[in-house]
Amino acid sequence: MPSSILDSDYYKDMFGTAEMRAVFNDHSRLQAWIVTEIALAQAQEKLDIIPAGIAETIEKSGKPENLDLAEMKAEFDKVGFPILPFVKQLNKACGAEAARWIHYGATTQDVLDTGMVLQMKAGLVQVEDNLDGIIKATAELSKKHAKTVMAGRTFQQLAAPISFGYKAAVWLDEMLRHRERIQSLKERLLVGQCAGAVGTFATLGDRGIEVQQIMMKALGLKAPDITWHTARDSWAELVSVFALMAATFAKIANEIAILMRSEVGELSEPFEVGRGASTTLPQKRNPISCEPIIAIAPKLRELVGSQLTAMIQEHERGVGQMNIEWMVIPEAFVLMSGSLKHTRFILENLWVGEATMRKNLDLGGGLLMSEAVMMGLAPKVGKAKAHHLVYAAASKAHENKTTLKEALMQEAEITAVLSASEIDTLIDPVNYLGVSEKMIDQVLKKL
Repeated sequence: MPSSILDSDYYKDMFGTAEMRAVFNDHSRLQAWIVTEIALAQAQEKLDIIPAGIAETIEKSGKPENLDLAEMKAEFDKVGFPILPFVKQLNKACGAEAARWIHYGATTQDVLDTGMVLQMKAGLVQVEDNLDGIIKATAELSKKHAKTVMAGRTFQQLAAPISFGYKAAVWLDEMLRHRERIQSLKERLLVGQCAGAVGTFATLGDRGIEVQQIMMKALGLKAPDITWHTARDSWAELVSVFALMAATFAKIANEIAILMRSEVGELSEPFEVGRGASTTLPQKRNPISCEPIIAIAPKLRELVGSQLTAMIQEHERGVGQMNIEWMVIPEAFVLMSGSLKHTRFILENLWVGEATMRKNLDLGGGLLMSEAVMMGLAPKVGKAKAHHLVYAAASKAHENKTTLKEALMQEAEITAVLSASEIDTLIDPVNYLGVSEKMIDQVLKKL
């Protein structure tokens, strides 16, 4: 029975996806190792380093179903290194003649690292697909609600009007930067290696670099300029980018959860009968999809620390750092898939309470329009005096439980320079959105 929540039959789909787990399960890992060995043999055959036909033999006979996986596991438990038992099983399955040339000139870490990069490449396809879906949904929200006025809040208090489209465009711009980060990262991340024990190609001599280049081309990866056995910065960068993405999604989920509160009611997760129900409070519709998004973010931040630790290696191969990565990388991808899945579901189906947003603007008697009035008054009496006059009016509105307009109309120095209709214009939230629409358009042009 699984003991990890990521593999738990009960919880696993809350924090990840079946598709991403399939990329990093035992079968896919083994298949990545096999594909790596085939590509190595193909490259060496092409350069007449090993006899022709070895790669074909591995491809035909070295399939997972032809390997004794129980025996391989038992030997791994004994040896402590995963590739030696794997190569022994390949040798057995492919026969004595082929066994002479399998894994020729390679080392354990070459196969482990290149195999993991192949898995990461497959995982990134899913990450990018879901991120693109989220970007599309957020862009649609930005366009649709460019004029949907709502309260902007600072320090959790009503501040000044914004549009919901503006809020969504801020999210969108952040997501577009994440997409740029991933696209840029792939140039550094999708790189394999096969240079032997200390990375010098000593086992393959002058032809080593050429073998590696041909091998990586066959795998659809880049060949490095120099071996990276102890240079793990690209892998740390990947986990860091995932943590950034998860933090963005957690921020959005937290915002939606807050705006779902009964006394706010401006946004809501998509509702399905029974989803988010309480065991004791039958009336509740809880932000149930927001919850795992918020929970995943700190976990991914923790994994960044672990992966940064794996960068600190001694000599030409360190003790224990590879093992950290075996835990971190698959978990990071699975958690990222969970965050993406829930975020996409919410944003593609988000309920926007336009009427409630407009209603909430009037909470406090329109006091959130104080800045707008001050800026309308400033050209007539100066900024400092305008601030003083509006501050006094707002304070009276607070104390007397009146509206901002009523308090303004009682200030002779204000009514001397502003008519009632001018005040009405100034306190209308629609008229105080600045250049929000232009900024939304600037973000949308990046798509």
